[in-house]
Amino acid sequence: MKKVKGYLKKYFIDAMGAMAQGLFASLLIGTIFKTIGQYLGLDLLVEIAGIASGAAGMAIGAAIACSMKAHPLVIFSAAAAGSAGYSLGAQILMEDGSTIAYTAGPAGAFFAVIVAVELGMLVSKKTKVDILVTPTVTILSGFAVAKLLCPGIAYAMYYLGDFINTATTMQPFVMGIIIAAVVGIILTLPISSAAICAMIGISGLAGGAATVGCCAQMVGFAVISFRENGWNGVVSQGLGTSMLQMGNICRRPQIWIPPTLAGAICGPISTLVFKLECTGVSAGMGTCGLVGPLGILSDMGSSAQMWVGTILCCVVLPGVLALIFSEIMRKLGWIREGDMKLDV
Repeated sequence: MKKVKGYLKKYFIDAMGAMAQGLFASLLIGTIFKTIGQYLGLDLLVEIAGIASGAAGMAIGAAIACSMKAHPLVIFSAAAAGSAGYSLGAQILMEDGSTIAYTAGPAGAFFAVIVAVELGMLVSKKTKVDILVTPTVTILSGFAVAKLLCPGIAYAMYYLGDFINTATTMQPFVMGIIIAAVVGIILTLPISSAAICAMIGISGLAGGAATVGCCAQMVGFAVISFRENGWNGVVSQGLGTSMLQMGNICRRPQIWIPPTLAGAICGPISTLVFKLECTGVSAGMGTCGLVGPLGILSDMGSSAQMWVGTILCCVVLPGVLALIFSEIMRKLGWIREGDMKLDV
């Protein structure tokens, strides 16, 4: 059982967390550059953004390999395996008879790189021609896995994302609550909400609700733990990650209620009132580096209504609602002084 837990941590916590870092260092930072470049009319920054975003598969490959403590040659070769997994996919038949090319994206890169790294490490530093053997085994095995699995992964991710996006359009109130709460909870767990949102291609109103739910967790914890953590806690949680509270949540699960309720309330406000939209990885980042709000503004434009809706749903309402719920719970004795204390 201990071995199973170790493998689950290695592959689905450490590796997925590393995948999110790889995405941030390529696709996400590229999205930020593109948004700034478009607002300021800096064509060079937009060009750089395109190059950075195009390196997502390679960045994921290197990041996952590093998290698996691979040898240098395996890490460098894993970049090629990640690129193959990210770019291969399938032709999806649409209702009108046309087809679209849909890649396996981060999910394809994830599986291709894990197998490639494991096989690469089996031969790494085992022969006198390591510089030839290790890259050959790593790259070929990664490509083989990508070629075998990516079409199925692409189909699965496309139809899962399509179901969520369509269901949110048809039932914006119910799905707004569910998506905001669930994706927000995933953000705080030690797995990557950004990677999951990118995998399934979440977009439209569903992406907006996911963004709001993630923001609610980060802003909510930053606000309700202010008396314990001060401004350092505001910055580390509000612009960093609410995952910092996982240790406290394990000890006192009820502290998770205020930000989750705040997200569940703000979700349908996002889908019904302001109709906020966001796409892919940005939807799973919340206020980390302000990526989530910037993603909404990038997708929908920077009209006055969008600014108001984004600020209200991503910052103001989550903070106010979470504070109200937490104060009620403190009065009832469900949350006690020091329950959310961080070493920051």
